[in-house]
Amino acid sequence: MKNKKISFIIIAIVTALVLYVSLKDNYSLILNAILGINKLWLILGFVFLFAYYIIRSISIYELAKQFNKDYKLKDAFRLILETNFFHAITPFASGGQPYEIYSLTKKKIKMSDSMTIAISDFIIYQIALVFLGIVALTSNSIFKIIDNNFMRHLVNLGFIINAGVITVLLLISLSKKTDKTIVDFFINILSEIKIIKDKEKTKEKFHDYLKDFNNGSKLLYKNKTKFLILTISQFLALSFFYLVPFCILMGIGIKINIARCIVVMAYVMLVGSFVPIPGGTGGLEYTFVIFFSKYIDGPIISAVMLLWRFITYYFGMILGAVLLNVKGHKKWE
Repeated sequence: MKNKKISFIIIAIVTALVLYVSLKDNYSLILNAILGINKLWLILGFVFLFAYYIIRSISIYELAKQFNKDYKLKDAFRLILETNFFHAITPFASGGQPYEIYSLTKKKIKMSDSMTIAISDFIIYQIALVFLGIVALTSNSIFKIIDNNFMRHLVNLGFIINAGVITVLLLISLSKKTDKTIVDFFINILSEIKIIKDKEKTKEKFHDYLKDFNNGSKLLYKNKTKFLILTISQFLALSFFYLVPFCILMGIGIKINIARCIVVMAYVMLVGSFVPIPGGTGGLEYTFVIFFSKYIDGPIISAVMLLWRFITYYFGMILGAVLLNVKGHKKWE
């Protein structure tokens, strides 16, 4: 609870600063642009957002039903929405996977299998993210979309970090030897600082988890068709997510090429993925403004950015928080 309060305070402070900087000079013009947006385009933006949620849910559902045939798509959909909250309030969205594992165990899926589902889903998502990054970087080398050297280096760094993450996760999911080495290393450290009392018993317990996790991961990789379909679906989900600003721009009356919008959003997310503040707050807004200002003149960029962040970040966080606090979860069973 203490960590949640700290996260909310950080988000509130940075959000207030972003709003102040965005609105201080052209408050009335920005507000008029937001209120005057074409409502059909705004609705389409939310449709794309929910298409992203639904496809992400299908991925979780397809993975989970391998371990529990009674797991339902609506369970996965609710899980994705609730996980938004934990992604939103933790640095690097690090709280999402632990909550997914916890939630899946409540659906009669054992811990090791829940880990397999959460990490496999994350691996597939990262592969799609990195692939979109490759498309974006290739596009930039041809069309010179980024003309700011500093931002180009940040995009390259973001790509390297994400590619490194996926490499490590693939090693962990496929190599038992690598798993044990990493786990034993951290258990030894925790034992030295007296956090873990029985080192050997803890190692044995985690080795059993890892054995089940490796076996579960191999089930996914053996089914190459499913793995490919899920990866393509995640790529499609991210494309829908990246089209939200396209709808906002069209709704305000600014035309932009769909493919270019997806590529620019890939740059934004590659940089924003390593901003340490919960939700990437501050960093994502700045990056969005820098990249899209090439296509949008004047203060309207602030209106587009504020609408984009509300739809893709604050709306999801609020929706997740509401679902987490709704009583009577049995209605969803």
